[in-house]
Amino acid sequence: MIRVATPLRRVATAALGAAVGLSVLVGCASGGDDDNATDADSRTLTVFAAASLTDSFTELAVDFEEANPGVEVRLSFDGSSGLVDQLAGGAPADVFASADEKNMDRAVGEGLVAGEPVLFATNVLTLITPPGNPAGITGFDESLSGTRLVICAEGVPCGNATRALAESAGLDLQPVSEETKVTDVRGKVTSGEADAGIVYATDAAAAGESVETIPIPDAEDSPNRYPIAVLSRSSQPDLARQFLDSVTGPDGRAVLAGYGFGGV
Repeated sequence: MIRVATPLRRVATAALGAAVGLSVLVGCASGGDDDNATDADSRTLTVFAAASLTDSFTELAVDFEEANPGVEVRLSFDGSSGLVDQLAGGAPADVFASADEKNMDRAVGEGLVAGEPVLFATNVLTLITPPGNPAGITGFDESLSGTRLVICAEGVPCGNATRALAESAGLDLQPVSEETKVTDVRGKVTSGEADAGIVYATDAAAAGESVETIPIPDAEDSPNRYPIAVLSRSSQPDLARQFLDSVTGPDGRAVLAGYGFGGV
């Protein structure tokens, strides 16, 4: 059974589990040797992943559990920089998937990673507005001036990429809010709290008709590249490697492509 935890490692509500079609584990219904055997065979794999991977990794985790009976994948999503902070602070995890190479390099430099990280996907930034584009934004240009623009904070992969694009375009962005997760940027737009947000193309696609999308042409020239790695303090290193292989293999890449991620 997949469990999705917040950055503070709280278990998500049962409603989220139901939303991804998961069954509830039944305990104390029977006793004896069968229960002991099940306990002995069960293993938990903790995966820290960038917030932009929420939907795709939830599906990948379901597939992995189905292929490995007795395994529970526990997912924790946050901004990549925040995840590295947690890992550096001693948070237990087996796998780390970052939305950029900079934060993975930091994890490697702090001795948190075992072996070499593997690139598995790419993503590009896009501009989103509420349906109808009430602020009349025309693109990644001066039409953003004076609007309620929301972007990712500096240090977060989407924030770093946003600032690089703005510098390249000669834009002085004046956001009203800077978020630590790209999904929070999307949420500000879908809730009507913002006139525009800069998110990944995959987040825009996940929002469906809740947003309108305005592509940023130059974003294609500098995509974010996503690496994944087994962590040095993993309590299940072999299982962690199996999960990494499933993400980077043909089936995993097909799932990622279905959510709009590019190849590497």
